[in-house]
Amino acid sequence: MRFNSLALRLFVSATVWAVVILLITGIVLSSVYRQAVERSFDRRLGVYLRTLVADVAAPEEDKGPQALGEPLFELPLSGWYWQITRLDPGKPELRASRSLWDGGLPHLEDQGVAPGPDGSRQGYVTGPEDQKLRLLERNIDLGDEGRYLVAVAGDAAEITDEIRAFDQALLATFSILAAVLLLTTMFQVRFGLAPLKRITDSLAAIRSGNAERLSGNFPVEIAPLARETNALIDSNKEIVERARTHVGNLAHALKTPLSVIVNEAAARSGDPLADKVQEQAAIMRDQVARHLERARIAARASVVGSITDIAPVVEALARTMEKIHRDRGITVDVARTDAVRFRGERADLEEMVGNLVDNACKWAVSRVAIEVLRECGSGEAAEQVVRLVVDDDGRGLSPAEREQVARRGQRLDETKPGSGLGLSIVTELAALYGGELKLGAAPSGGLRAELVLPAA
Repeated sequence: MRFNSLALRLFVSATVWAVVILLITGIVLSSVYRQAVERSFDRRLGVYLRTLVADVAAPEEDKGPQALGEPLFELPLSGWYWQITRLDPGKPELRASRSLWDGGLPHLEDQGVAPGPDGSRQGYVTGPEDQKLRLLERNIDLGDEGRYLVAVAGDAAEITDEIRAFDQALLATFSILAAVLLLTTMFQVRFGLAPLKRITDSLAAIRSGNAERLSGNFPVEIAPLARETNALIDSNKEIVERARTHVGNLAHALKTPLSVIVNEAAARSGDPLADKVQEQAAIMRDQVARHLERARIAARASVVGSITDIAPVVEALARTMEKIHRDRGITVDVARTDAVRFRGERADLEEMVGNLVDNACKWAVSRVAIEVLRECGSGEAAEQVVRLVVDDDGRGLSPAEREQVARRGQRLDETKPGSGLGLSIVTELAALYGGELKLGAAPSGGLRAELVLPAA
């Protein structure tokens, strides 16, 4: 999951909501369990309180109120205490369990705790030895026999320990549940976005030339995207084909009239008007050829999914150039070019490499070397590129001459055949594919031409 990706957004949002829901659920469950434990503890204290109230209302001579059936009330500072306080003025009386020793219990009434529906009060207090106690007390009015405050307290550590054990079990359970939810969320995100990954892979295959269309069944939400993408690819191919047809028709329509004009002017050599017509017709033919070539190149470079093996093209061009320049004894050596492919059309590759090799053979003394390398690009995307290096053993060019020959129609030696358009066409065609042409010095002393193109 990359930063700012749809998968990461879905995963993070689902994870945040899952954690928030689990946290709220855990807090609610812990609170509900705490209340349940306190109610259970209060019911236990209520049993002792009712026993004490009954003893106060109908005391028995042979059985004191301390006989509650709980040994902890006899154990000093055990945390379990009872206390009966007479509230009548002038008749103070205090009875308490042996566990209180010489201490006493605070009154919830003095702390402002309101009585419940049954007239009793319950809450937490601090007892002897700074113990935290759960206290239950009730006022009793026996009329002429007096008014009493009966209180029973239990060690709140039992409540705390039970709640802590529940919270630990809840935390362990929810931690496992959270881990399972995260794994499930990750699986759901991957499963849900799998069709998008298929489209991405299919588009990459189309771009590299391994496929022509998006194929397969897609979910109803993505099917329109695949359908429109295929329609766009088909439309692009139709536009390119129409452009090629128009370019061919235009070239045919213009070349014939220009040829007629040139021929008619040539038939009247010596006439100043005929010479001017020939001169301007040559300029027109050059301009027409230039713009038609650019249109043709742009149309071909716009084709999606073209891919070409470089080895057959380079080897065929090397054999052809050796035959063309056989009278000069030029040797064209080709390094191994196995498994290197160009992401573009074969005709464009043939034109670019053919211009470079032909130019090298024209200036070479005896040898031209061709090397094809596959490298990692230097841009941010760091895509693979093809580097074609063409060296000759001619006289080479100075930096100023290299800049001059790269411009359209510029020739350093008019005795050499050609129109001066070769290197500029290579430069423009490479640029349309996102590549470039570099001129430098070859190890043999001649010119080195490096052509960088996208690899498939």
